Amino acid sequence: MKVSLVIMAAGLGSRYGGSKQVDGIGPGGEILMEYSIHDALRAGFGKVVFIIKPEMEALVRRLCGDRLEGQAAGDGSPVEVAYAFQDFSSLPAFYTPPPERTKPFGTVHALLCAAEAVREPCCVINADDYYGIDAYRTMYEELTGLPAAGKAAMVGYLLKNTASLHGTVSRGICTVEGGRLRSVRETKKIQLYPDGTLRDLAADRPLDPESTVSMNCWGFMPSIFPVLENYFARFLRGEGGRDPRSECLLPIMVDDLLRTGELEVSVLRSADKWFGMTYREDRETVAEELQRLHRAGVYPQSLRE
Repeated sequence: MKVSLVIMAAGLGSRYGGSKQVDGIGPGGEILMEYSIHDALRAGFGKVVFIIKPEMEALVRRLCGDRLEGQAAGDGSPVEVAYAFQDFSSLPAFYTPPPERTKPFGTVHALLCAAEAVREPCCVINADDYYGIDAYRTMYEELTGLPAAGKAAMVGYLLKNTASLHGTVSRGICTVEGGRLRSVRETKKIQLYPDGTLRDLAADRPLDPESTVSMNCWGFMPSIFPVLENYFARFLRGEGGRDPRSECLLPIMVDDLLRTGELEVSVLRSADKWFGMTYREDRETVAEELQRLHRAGVYPQSLRE
């Protein structure tokens, strides 16, 4: 069965101070999503879909896309490559954004923009996160066995491994029972301290470092797209459509669907450690982690050879 890797790379990366999605951080100048692609292909994925801003197309083709089109997937078939564009031209006809709106509408809208390119089970990820090969192996096995509708999957990580000492982060803190996701609480101002403690600054309360969090590594069947369309339309017709800074986010959507019984989500575990770049100060740590993985033989000397 063909399974696609859908990479959300249209975000502005405002806290990072630049386009972190295309920051060459690996020892050979690799960008983070090259590691995701490399790991997904060797786990069995056969298609890559980039969700980007239109002005990024030439750059993403040069960095990843054109080279991918000459590669073979795990089953020997050519890797399929597709591009989807997240901008205001893809908004529903009934909606006109406020004049002051400049930022994208969030990850629900991003995935919805890929509807025409995705006709198979898919794993949806952030471009600026490192998930590790075990996440893709686990997700591939899960997606090839899911029924057509009403089911999804998520790779969960520990909160203590996903925060930054350089500023607050937003995470979907999860309640998990019996391997099933019961709820996701989007928590927007999580601060990690040098002693390892974590605090929700918005609610002024401590957080359990062992909490499971969503890092936007989701597994969906193609039947999710009509659900996305209806959910996003409701968002735009409500307060979210009037607020120029609001975002329609996958973790919040999943939580809403869990509450109404429209979706059941399996929580998968990965043996690998997540890392990513929220702030520019995170860059040095991520570069060192990648160097270590290359030296350990997890990756070849260069992902581009």
